[in-house]
Amino acid sequence: MTRPRRVGVLALQGDFREHLAALRACEVEGVPIRLARDLDAVDALILPGGESTTMERLMEPSLRQAIGLRTQAGMPVMGTCAGMILMAKRVEDGRGDQQPLGLMDIDVRRNAYGRQVDSFEAEVESDAIGGSGPAVFIRAPQVTEHGPEVVPLASHAGQEVAMVQGKRLALAFHPELTPDRRWHQYFLSLDGERR
Repeated sequence: MTRPRRVGVLALQGDFREHLAALRACEVEGVPIRLARDLDAVDALILPGGESTTMERLMEPSLRQAIGLRTQAGMPVMGTCAGMILMAKRVEDGRGDQQPLGLMDIDVRRNAYGRQVDSFEAEVESDAIGGSGPAVFIRAPQVTEHGPEVVPLASHAGQEVAMVQGKRLALAFHPELTPDRRWHQYFLSLDGERR
């Protein structure tokens, strides 16, 4: 199993700095991604938490296209919170012009856990990280439907909050806002044979 040497983090808006710090803690080089050509220098990509509609608006068409092509070619991608929304096939309560990247066969509802004041931290249990770990939920999305190739990895209060499809990992929460690096390590371990 190979580990990515350099991991890009979409750096248009949101908590990309926290993901870059998490990657450093995992002894992996993180690279801010703003333009399509930036993807040429990385082996994997993280779509961070933030405001999904803002990130989508700031993303140049060439970057959208490059992310889609690289993902189809097997590049691992992780999306956290807003990043999960960007990865979705369909956003149920998005703006009329909202177009997610469609990287995973999931449908999501934005802000399903309430507003910013309703944010909370909980323990989430998953074999993917070898047990229980902290998860920060901030205006988190909720997966309402997923295809047969999507494998749930963790749930909270009866809702699936982490799932994997091949080399694509989607989390409804923010692992980068905790000192626990196991979700990042799990992402770095994805090798395409995992389902």
